[in-house]
Amino acid sequence: MVKVDLSGAQDFFDQSGPDFAAAASAHRTLCDGTGAGSEFTGWLELPHRIKDGELKSILSASEKIRNHSQALVVIGIGGSYLGARAAVELLSSPNYNLKDKDTPDIFFVGNGLSPDALAETVRLIGDRDFSINLISKSGTTLEPALAFRVFKELIIKKYGVSGARKRIFATTDKSRGVLKKIADAEGYETFEIPDDVGGRYSVLSAVGLLPMAVAGIDILKVVHSAIEEFHSLDLRSPENPAWQYAATRQHLYRQGKDIEILTYYDPSFRFMAEWWKQLFGESEGKNGIGIFPASTEFTADLHSMGQYIQDGPRRIMETVVSFQEFNTQFKIPFEMGNADGLNYLAGRDFGAVCRTVSQAVKAAHIAGGVPNITVEVPSKNEEGFAALVCFFELACAISGYISGVNPFDQPGVEAYKSNMFQLLGRP
Repeated sequence: MVKVDLSGAQDFFDQSGPDFAAAASAHRTLCDGTGAGSEFTGWLELPHRIKDGELKSILSASEKIRNHSQALVVIGIGGSYLGARAAVELLSSPNYNLKDKDTPDIFFVGNGLSPDALAETVRLIGDRDFSINLISKSGTTLEPALAFRVFKELIIKKYGVSGARKRIFATTDKSRGVLKKIADAEGYETFEIPDDVGGRYSVLSAVGLLPMAVAGIDILKVVHSAIEEFHSLDLRSPENPAWQYAATRQHLYRQGKDIEILTYYDPSFRFMAEWWKQLFGESEGKNGIGIFPASTEFTADLHSMGQYIQDGPRRIMETVVSFQEFNTQFKIPFEMGNADGLNYLAGRDFGAVCRTVSQAVKAAHIAGGVPNITVEVPSKNEEGFAALVCFFELACAISGYISGVNPFDQPGVEAYKSNMFQLLGRP
């Protein structure tokens, strides 16, 4: 289970401290389905439902893809790809496609409009056998829809119409929408994005699980771990880590800390941070309020953003994700002559040095006026990934309800779309 350490934030509390009564009320509102957006809270039961529903079909489809493809093109944007990419990079490697492995390379496209990036992906796939997983609730979102046109043309040219339909897998609405109509007409195998689950909460559905399974991630373990984590997080007490995190960040926000930086010490966490930014930014940033979510990768960003965090405007709170153990031990070598003066570290493990540095950074930032919340995860594996997803999803919903917003809609996203389609000349 995820644990939260608030010792680095307590000096910044006022006399009242975090409002756990508000967290209790928000949790009750969420679970009773009485709050705004309650029709989109199906993610709370999603691990149970997927275990008894599509899980076998997802595993079967992933096996087909692994048997007949050297590459999988995942087409989606926002919640339709961030969770899957986060899992692949965290549990395998940010260099997944460069590794020597018995699973297909995975290319994520349709999350932007750069012709250079699209052309490069086409070149990287080359003449290899490939499959497509198109992920879209509607099928009309511009970026993935245009990318699908490109790769659909390529796959039909390579395999013919009948061959292509066996290599295209659509994750979409159960019964309606443009993509669902296309998939039914063309005979693509389909998977469901549940009606009661928004995109940013969908990683534990086929949206995330199919690409994860293709990458060799044990999705059975992910799903079962998520069931256990949600059960643990149903604790109705200030000891609940989701309450602690949600109530503390809202307490600090009321004191003027309106920027939250999610910090991590491993490059494999980068897309987990991107997923976190969408989850909290899209859930809470509305009605003129909300904590601005940002992220930093330490120790690299200590040499770029470190100055701003330490001495800039005191509007920042910092949340650090800490894994208890790294997956690898790597000893620092001894060097004859000791020209760099670092032999005092010889024989120590890089992970131990990293943890020591993190302690020094935490102390410096707290002294500089930046409250620190630590989110502790037992291990960087399927269980740890599932625990983080469940923890952040629940904490986000509770935090949103504490602040008084609907954590499950995103009305502001439509503003740029109307301008975009007008300028593009859509009939």
